[in-house]
Amino acid sequence: MITKVSHITFFVLDQDKAYDFYVNKLGFAVNTDAKMENGFRWLTITPPDQPDLEIALITPHTGGMGYDEETKNAFRVLLEKGALGAGVLHTPDCRATYEELKAKGVGFKGEPKEQFYGTEAILYDGLGNWFSMTQPKQP
Repeated sequence: MITKVSHITFFVLDQDKAYDFYVNKLGFAVNTDAKMENGFRWLTITPPDQPDLEIALITPHTGGMGYDEETKNAFRVLLEKGALGAGVLHTPDCRATYEELKAKGVGFKGEPKEQFYGTEAILYDGLGNWFSMTQPKQP
């Protein structure tokens, strides 16, 4: 029986820039940063309130994933276009977090807006991914 998800992957073009964005701007913690024998960098981070969920920041164009050249190029094109959406980031105060992250240079599609599910702002990691940053509506 499967009981939980322990790791997920965010594909990025540059692991050093991803490290800076997710750790220094969003405040995630580094769990693992190690090079494997083949040179593949295994970099995982964890959200502040979810230390048991590791997010692997992977560059699909480097060794270790086993992708053929056509697949690597497809990932590169999608990431360069900012076409990969990675999910929803929870915040208890969308407007305050928006101001804090904007001051740190995080890119947003626009200001927070009220939606039927809560307050949302769309942010970009600058590495090919976008996220819904959401403050859920209170029941």
